[in-house]
Amino acid sequence: MVSNQKKCDFLVIGSGVAGLAFAIKAAELGEVLIVTKLGGSDTNTMKAQGGIATVVDPQDSFASHVDDTLKAGAGLCDEKLVVEMVEAGPARIRELLDWGLPFSREGEKLALGREGGHSFRRILHVADFTGRELERVLLERVKANSRITLLEDHLALNLATERHLRTGGQERRVYGAYIFNRAAQEILEVAARWTVLATGGAGKVYSYTSNPDLATGDGVAMAYRAGARIRNLEFVQFHPTCLYHGKLRTQLISEAVRGEGALLRNLDGEAFMEAYTLQKELAPRDIVARAIDHEMKRRGDKHVLLDFSPIGSERIPQRFPTIFENLMKVGIDPRERPVPVVPAAHYFCGGVDVDRQGQTSLDCLLALGEVSATGVHGANRLASNSLLEALVFAHWAFEGLQDNFEEGCELPELRPWSTAGVRDYRETVVLDHDWDLVRRIMMDYVGIVRSDERLLLARDRLRHVRETVERFYWKYRINSELIELRNIAQVAELIVRSALRRKESRGLHFNLDHPEPNPGPARSTLIEQEILHA
Repeated sequence: MVSNQKKCDFLVIGSGVAGLAFAIKAAELGEVLIVTKLGGSDTNTMKAQGGIATVVDPQDSFASHVDDTLKAGAGLCDEKLVVEMVEAGPARIRELLDWGLPFSREGEKLALGREGGHSFRRILHVADFTGRELERVLLERVKANSRITLLEDHLALNLATERHLRTGGQERRVYGAYIFNRAAQEILEVAARWTVLATGGAGKVYSYTSNPDLATGDGVAMAYRAGARIRNLEFVQFHPTCLYHGKLRTQLISEAVRGEGALLRNLDGEAFMEAYTLQKELAPRDIVARAIDHEMKRRGDKHVLLDFSPIGSERIPQRFPTIFENLMKVGIDPRERPVPVVPAAHYFCGGVDVDRQGQTSLDCLLALGEVSATGVHGANRLASNSLLEALVFAHWAFEGLQDNFEEGCELPELRPWSTAGVRDYRETVVLDHDWDLVRRIMMDYVGIVRSDERLLLARDRLRHVRETVERFYWKYRINSELIELRNIAQVAELIVRSALRRKESRGLHFNLDHPEPNPGPARSTLIEQEILHA
């Protein structure tokens, strides 16, 4: 395995909405290098069906959107930042319109959907494939910009800190990253003035997820190993309605389907949500997911049903063409029968702790999008606030750098990545077993409903997996599967540690041994370690 070096002003790791939106603007200040582990459009953004929550209806108000966000966040939101994000939303929508995003319309007006937890219709969308169109528009602008280079099929391995420099540097500062070229099997050393984590979430930590295979928590794991502070990782949002089907395990059924009137039923055909909440199908995701989980366990069923019929047989393929097409491909016609669904890991409300401008606890390291913990989602993200957060915080990060771009780190020489003493390993069955084991442990013990005993069991069992993976990492030649396994094992352990520290139930974290929220102001869970050899 050989190594080589690159230098840039901005290294952006990830090509979802947060990374691309930032890169487009940062190119005004300097040279940008985007690295992405698969293709440029292989991101969680591509899977976003619902849309972007923003106040544009005259009958709606910023105050209502803020209030809905705070209620969903269960007392843990940063209210000041929520207000600022909501008020910044319309400007980002105008920008997307200028860039050519074809939002759905009803006549001359922008079409607005409604999702769980929202008091008004305020979800701007492109049919049911908003993320796909958003990704397309942003990628077109990136590829047309001569100051942006996009490296596909490159997987970030580790952040570069002072111990990775040929000469001395500053502690608690990031100088770029080591990147694994998957095709060439080479390590690329990238020195950067500013490094931006935009790696998305970690849904593949769980065996049931709406996320694509690339969502392995790389950014959180790398940041933690480098010494960055991690916040509120126990708050994992399970989307209530993922298709239950052997051939299409990650097919999300958008919350907008319930917003248009679809009903949840048990296998006897009974609508059950009214027994759990007055908001019924339009309750926030944590409430709906727990209701489904309880209904399945109460009856011993493996899934529930989502009844599309209230939407109308003609409107279903018009409003939800992608969902309809995908269901039809596996022989399910939602116009004729209910769709089997099950909750699945969907979104991480916690992540790398950042401030308003995306700055982490390490100098010259920013984090944007799902990998970050900004404080606006609190203990439970309000539907369709994620794309809004990504766009707004990417813009704020750019604004912050306009004033202090020159304060970024110098561009020193990084030490070459050493492969001395490593050897090839062909018995991949061990790694395959550990990959499946981590995900089963997390789904069984650290899922929608938790307990102290389950969390302790998960902690002990994950410790053994982590030890095995670390031994393999330092002993054998690196490949993408080993890198990703190391990351999901690291993130899984951090989730469990965070969950054990929270002795209450709040938002997405429900513990049978501590079923009520603690009195007084809610507090964040913070985890940080001394910088270790990574």
